[in-house]
Amino acid sequence: MNKLHKFIAAGLVGMLFLVGSVTAQVQQPGQQDAQATAADQQAQIVDTGSAVGPDIHLMCPPFDVMDFASNTVSYLPKRRIFVVVDSIDCAVDILQRSKVKGDTTLKRIARYTTDVYKRRHDLVNIVRPVSVEIVGERIVFLASSAKDSSYLGVLDFDGNLKTIVGFNCTAYAFHINLQDNEIIVMSRNPVGYDVRFVDLDNEKGSLEDHLDRLDTAGVTAFHYHVPKQSERIQAADPVGIGLTVCAVAVVFLALLFIAVILKGYGKAIMKIQDRKARKDAAAAASQNGSTMTVPASPDTAGEVYAAIATAIYLYNEEMHDEENTIITIQKVERAWTPWNAKFYNMNHYFNRK
Repeated sequence: MNKLHKFIAAGLVGMLFLVGSVTAQVQQPGQQDAQATAADQQAQIVDTGSAVGPDIHLMCPPFDVMDFASNTVSYLPKRRIFVVVDSIDCAVDILQRSKVKGDTTLKRIARYTTDVYKRRHDLVNIVRPVSVEIVGERIVFLASSAKDSSYLGVLDFDGNLKTIVGFNCTAYAFHINLQDNEIIVMSRNPVGYDVRFVDLDNEKGSLEDHLDRLDTAGVTAFHYHVPKQSERIQAADPVGIGLTVCAVAVVFLALLFIAVILKGYGKAIMKIQDRKARKDAAAAASQNGSTMTVPASPDTAGEVYAAIATAIYLYNEEMHDEENTIITIQKVERAWTPWNAKFYNMNHYFNRK
């Protein structure tokens, strides 16, 4: 049993080393890129510090980072206007805050419905608003469905639609980059992410004029494919040797563990049965006042069980009488009955002819 335990321990150690090597080979490309980028940034910080001296601001994150998140509410203080998203009614509501002191009500002054949802069964195709933002005198909103359909719209504060730009994707957030005169739309696809840049008109005019002239011709799309685990394994192990070795090792280790468990279970059951047999024999001996020997070792117990089984089999065989194996077949004469006579089943028409 000690040799078996050593063999199992050696197999486990080898399996752990094998899995560790395969995992190291199948490291995610994104993690490697992130580590390389972090190393480059650290090197850049060190080089910059050595050139111009240490500066605490070089290690701080930049403040012009754009975070993309769905903005369901936007507020314009100078007009005391709220723009909220109503995803249940598929609408963008424009609410006016009361100027009367003590009045805490919000009055809806306009509404734009992104899609009609009543009496429809294709729920995945309903376009619902997901994000809004107030820019100058315009309201920019993003509406999307659950099935690769979305659009970017521009409203005025009266709820009138000025322009619309459609996309074949499931968008969830956008950001207006006035520095580069563009609107960045983030979306997802079944294999990764899509980033779309909607260019604002570079001609002269106000910001509202630029937003009112949005067009699909100024849309540039960038796609990022997120590799699946199977693709990463295929890239790290094109032939499949590592995966095959892992699968075979796992199967054999599982069979080995099952064999060990069954063997231990059998021994435990035998010990329990032997203990119970000893107790019963001791109780019977104490009642009869006689002594009864009980086998002490499992091998002896097995021989005893075999002898008992043989005796029972021979006893059952001797209980049967010796039977005559000659089979006699006697023909029994039966009286004739017309119920199955072929004569009555024939067609007599041709006989008469």
